[in-house]
This record gives sequence, C-alpha cells and structure tokens, in this order.
Amino acid sequence: MDAASTAEKAKSLEETPLSVSHGSVTTGDKTLAYTAKAGYLPIKDADGGVDALLFHTYYTLDGIDDPKDRPLLIAFNGGPGSSSVWLHLGTIGPKRIAMLPDGSLPPPPYIIEDNPFTWLDVADIVFIDPVETGFSHAKDEETAKKFLGVEGDLDCLSEFIRLFLTRNNRWASPLFMAGESYGTTRGAGLAGRLVDMGIALSGLILISTVLHFQTLSFANGNDLPYVLFLPTYAATAWYHGKLDRTLLRKPVEEIIREAEAFAIGEYASALMQGDRITTAVRTQVLRQLVRLTGLSAEYLDLSDLRIDIWKFCKELRRADGVVVGRLDSRIMGQEGRGTADGPENDPSMSAIRPPYTAAFSRYCREVLGFQTDRSYQILGGAYAKWDWGKGNQYTDTSVHLRQAMCRNPHMQVFVASGYYDLATPHFAAEYTFSHMGLPEALRDQIAISYYPSGHMMYIESGCLEQLKVDVAAWAGQVLGTSPVEDEG
Repeated sequence: MDAASTAEKAKSLEETPLSVSHGSVTTGDKTLAYTAKAGYLPIKDADGGVDALLFHTYYTLDGIDDPKDRPLLIAFNGGPGSSSVWLHLGTIGPKRIAMLPDGSLPPPPYIIEDNPFTWLDVADIVFIDPVETGFSHAKDEETAKKFLGVEGDLDCLSEFIRLFLTRNNRWASPLFMAGESYGTTRGAGLAGRLVDMGIALSGLILISTVLHFQTLSFANGNDLPYVLFLPTYAATAWYHGKLDRTLLRKPVEEIIREAEAFAIGEYASALMQGDRITTAVRTQVLRQLVRLTGLSAEYLDLSDLRIDIWKFCKELRRADGVVVGRLDSRIMGQEGRGTADGPENDPSMSAIRPPYTAAFSRYCREVLGFQTDRSYQILGGAYAKWDWGKGNQYTDTSVHLRQAMCRNPHMQVFVASGYYDLATPHFAAEYTFSHMGLPEALRDQIAISYYPSGHMMYIESGCLEQLKVDVAAWAGQVLGTSPVEDEG
C-alpha cells in the first residue's frame, strides 16, 4: 500500500462529530418530539489505536428532565452481515418504509412515512450496524477478520455498548436489547457477555429466533430440522390452499398444533429409525406427511420422508409456476422453467430489499444529516467470511442466555415468532428454549408471542401494530416487576 493510500485509511478511521437532527412522530394520541444523533463510535485495540468505526443512530425523547432515568433499547439485526435497517425503518424507529398493507413490494419510488407504532414512547433507542454492515468498517481487511465471527462479533458489540453507556451517561438506565434473526443469536450471547462486565439487562427481545443452529442445519445425520420445520410447512400449505378441504376449514393454529404433535411423535420416531423403519410405519408416516404438507406421496417417498426447506419452497406450488418465500412463505414469486431443484431466489427477500436500500440511503443523508460517500451495506458479504467457531459442533448461544438469566434472575425475555417464517421457524425456537437447561423457577420469564406473518412480521401493518402493543405491555410489566425472592 502506498503512502497516499495509508493516509486515506488513517483518515477514514478518525472520529468525526455526530450529526444531530430533530423530528416528531404521532403515536396514538401523543406527539413525540425527539432528537436523533447519527455517526461513528470507535472500537480500539489494546494500544489505543482505532480498529473499526461502528455506525449507529441514537434517538432520545425530548423534554425529559433526566434522560439517564429513562429505559434504553439497543437494537440490531442479524445475517450475519445485515445492517440494522430492518428494525430501524421497519418497526422500532420513528419512521418506517411504506410497504403495501400485506407487506409486499410497493411500486417505486419508495416512501418514508411516520411510524405510528414506534417504540420511542417506551424507551430511547440506539441502532447498531456491526463491522462490514451499513457504514461500519474496520481499518483494513485483515483487521476486519477478527470481528467477522461469533466470538469477535460479541467482543466488538459488548465494547460498543460499554463505551456508548459511558459517553452518553446511560449506566443508570434500565437496559433492554432487541435482536432479529442472527441478531437473536448475538443478543443471547451479549446477554451473557455483558453481565460479566457488570451490565445487567432488564429485558431481552428476540424477534424470529435462532440460538442453536442444529435446529436449522439440514445436514447428513441431523434429522432435527425436518421435525422442527414441519409445522411451518403445514401452515404454509394451509395458507396456499394445498391441504384437503377438511383441514382448510380449520384455523391455521389448529393445523399447526396437529403438525407439532405429529412431528415430535410419529415423525421424529420414524426418522430416527433410518433404514430400519418398517414398511407399515413408513406408509403411515408418508400418508400423514402428504396430508399435512400438500406435497405428493411420490415426491415425499423419493425424498426419504425428509423435506428440505428450499425444495419445499420450490415444490409446493411448482404446478402453478411459482415459488414461495423463505422469509415469508405467504409471498410468491415467478421463476424460469429451467430451475428444476430449488428456487433461484427468495421472493420474500426480493420484496423488501429494494425499498429498504433506497429509502435508508435517502433518509440518512436528507433527514439524519449524515453525509458520506460510502455505500450503505444493507446486507453484505460478511456471511461468507463468518467464523462460526472451532470444533465439530453447531453454533449455540442458548447456553449464554441461560447463564445470563441465572446470574441476573430479574431479566425477562420476550420472543416474537411468525407462523409463516421458514428462516427461523417458531417450533425450532420452542425446542431450543425447552432444551437450554433453564431452572424451573426462571422458565416463566420467557414470554412467547405468535403472529400470522413471516420472519419480518412487522412489514405487515396489522402485525406491526400488534407487535408494538405486545412489547409495550411486556416492557411495562418488566419495569414494574418486583425483585425475585431469594429462596436459598
């Protein structure tokens, strides 16, 4: 690298003043005036040099005598490799992207509108973009590697939170944290990491949860995902009218409960038998799979009773010439005739990526006043570089969550799951919570709410409102909870 390039790199990691803007939003019968600050916070090495700059946006409610007494919510998305734009302009922030009422793609140009269901009346909010997402960046590619992994990511964000609390005088604030998708993996890990740093959470919000990746990894020798995805397959087939008439007349919740019972009973037992399964058992299980998934007996038999997620997305409506989404299995997309096995793309991702990318770039510069020539990485390539950890094991941060709850028995957890989420199915999350070894006295501190939507349930107007109502009620209970009595 020549001297000019080195100087430019050094300049790019200098701290600059945060941009400050003001706005207001009406929610219910209240108008909330707020201040927004956007910019970088440094992550330093052991010698005090800046390794990375993390972009964040910080919203505070105006007119508060002592802001440090107000709850603070720290929010991020997942990927890994995703910016926080989805939670920022999808559900939590004071502004949101205008989608069609059912959450599908609107025609361009894309509009930013007031979010009447912002969480700003519940808490002040800071949205964080991890390294190599949004505008956040390391000083060079080699340094970035130490942040692009399960442990390095937790190191980086726990240091961000420590420094943010210090610089903004928020150590006394009741602290909440919200993550979505891999952000729930990150959130559970941070809950354990932070409590060891003396930072205890009042509450953790997990939206579309995955804490243990064995539940999602369709791999040879791991039959667990086939069992845990089945209820969402059934809900999807019900939504698309692919079940028989007797089932279509039932509410989707009833279909899901029936599929759950079959999945952890006959189906799980059959898969564990492998080649030892008898013809009679195989025939009975095959009949039930046809009934609950809408797929043909021939296809399920050739698949050895095991339904891969991407193949399901392609197969369910193959005869209609469309595929169903992974993030939201209600959303359909057209596809070329030459794709025989799995879909070419996820139509539910295609529905949200263009409006969020275009709108945030405009919002950041024109409304927040943050000026940069950098491209905002809404969903970058960090996933391909991610270090998932050492050893022959699946990534699992549920142990961190268990440890955090045991060390801080006042912490409450709110879980939001969508019935049509094929990225992080609700039954997989339930399985993880019931297998994390949490003491019985703490199990009631995990509250789960369900929504008739997908991975990003908030893009649909009805679920956006319900999620806000549920979170606000839960947070109110958390802040009013009496300390747990010491029984020992």
